[in-house]
Amino acid sequence: MTTTQPHAVVTGATSGIGRWIARGLAQAGYGLTLIARDEMRADKTHRWIAAAVPGAAIDIVRADLSSLKDTRAAAASILSRHPKIDLLVNNAGLLSHDRQVTPEGREKTLATNLLSPLALTEALLPAMVAPARIVMVGSSSADRARIDPDDLELRQGWRMTRAYARSKLALLMMSGLLAERLKPAGITVNVVHPGLVATNIVRHGGIDEFAWRLLGRFALTAEQGADTPLYACLSPELAGQTGLYLKRRRAARPNARVRDPALVARVEAAVGRLL
Repeated sequence: MTTTQPHAVVTGATSGIGRWIARGLAQAGYGLTLIARDEMRADKTHRWIAAAVPGAAIDIVRADLSSLKDTRAAAASILSRHPKIDLLVNNAGLLSHDRQVTPEGREKTLATNLLSPLALTEALLPAMVAPARIVMVGSSSADRARIDPDDLELRQGWRMTRAYARSKLALLMMSGLLAERLKPAGITVNVVHPGLVATNIVRHGGIDEFAWRLLGRFALTAEQGADTPLYACLSPELAGQTGLYLKRRRAARPNARVRDPALVARVEAAVGRLL
């Protein structure tokens, strides 16, 4: 009797916890599609995983995940190669020093951290059937964040940390709605805070990068930070469990705003207009 190798799609896999998530999935027997913007870094990651898991099946799809057009084109490319997807890990993230606007007219932090994961997930859903899992990498920065549905892109009062936290709070909200929508189909959607991880997400130099590197002395390594995301991806204990916000492998209580139906509905409408 032959079995089909399960397949996982991972974003943000060329650095930080994403590399360790991808490697952990390969070690668990998954074939991989890695969505990456930088070809050289993608090739380096491919070789790094293959060295640890000889014979690993790894595809690379190039895309700029701040672009909805690129995101949807990447999904189309994946679907043409893989008619069945068992796991989607939306890990790619951006913490930008300056307020930037993409060529499509979207604030870049929101586009990368929220709009792209939602667009990618929606586009790949036709290939996902029970018991497929969707794992969104969130952040505890959302725990005390506020959100204005009338100004998701922070045209007023933009700050790096505020934009990042707001994007992750909106991701929690939209993931909860998606979890409810997909529950009858047996597809689970969970959000994971990996912990404070020493990654290179802040790469623009100056005082912010200096402070991040200083803080990084007390942070988890990227390998350690991949533990809870991999738990969300692979643990038999989470089979069928959906709508969770996980920290250190445990379900945590999210920001109270996530449980405000009126506010979530307004955010959903605003996100829909941006998509």
